[in-house]
Amino acid sequence: MGIRERREREKDERREEIIGAAESVFFGKGLAEATMDDIAEAAELSKGTLYLYYRSKEDLYLAVTLKGMDIMEELFRKAISTGEPSIKRIYNLGEAYYEFFEKYRNFFRTFYFFESPQFHTQVSPEMLDACTGHDRKIWELVLTPIREAQDEGLLQSSLDPMEIGVMLWSNSNGLMRLIDRHADHWKDSLGVDLFSLMRKSNAFLLKAMMTEEGLKKFPTGTFEHAATGL
Repeated sequence: MGIRERREREKDERREEIIGAAESVFFGKGLAEATMDDIAEAAELSKGTLYLYYRSKEDLYLAVTLKGMDIMEELFRKAISTGEPSIKRIYNLGEAYYEFFEKYRNFFRTFYFFESPQFHTQVSPEMLDACTGHDRKIWELVLTPIREAQDEGLLQSSLDPMEIGVMLWSNSNGLMRLIDRHADHWKDSLGVDLFSLMRKSNAFLLKAMMTEEGLKKFPTGTFEHAATGL
């Protein structure tokens, strides 16, 4: 290995160390309360060194978010690589999304960043482009079994595949956020199990988008026991 390659490897290793330290700080304090000084201390580096790698605290926060997106992408790839029928792989994606939510809750919460415009002004165009690229890759994974189901005559061809994905995703995502913040309130005070509701509502949505042929092959009971939403 030459000097140049070794330096690049060391730089990549340092970057991973910084992201690991930032992850710990952000998950502990949140974006608003965390500082670059906190992250520098956790990484055992000077603050000036951090700025050699990331232009702002917000860029570094999105670097942590990208790590979460990588985890979710891998879960989604496994979900659609089972060789099962297309409709079942749509179910698998939903299960994978909920698995991500349950096992990697802090990474799921980093996605809230995109709903906080006050933080966006400090983000570099390069980091926004990186997030957009990751987002497109994940959506392409979601669209793969949806398109196949349409080609097989199981989902209505009049619907745009992206619209199908967004409807299923937005339903689950909204309910997951309620679960994240107020699950006990809904269950204890109002008697609503939000996870069960998510399964039911996504089943209703998906059945409404299926063709008669699709419903013959995958009857109602299939959805009630397998669907967890996208």
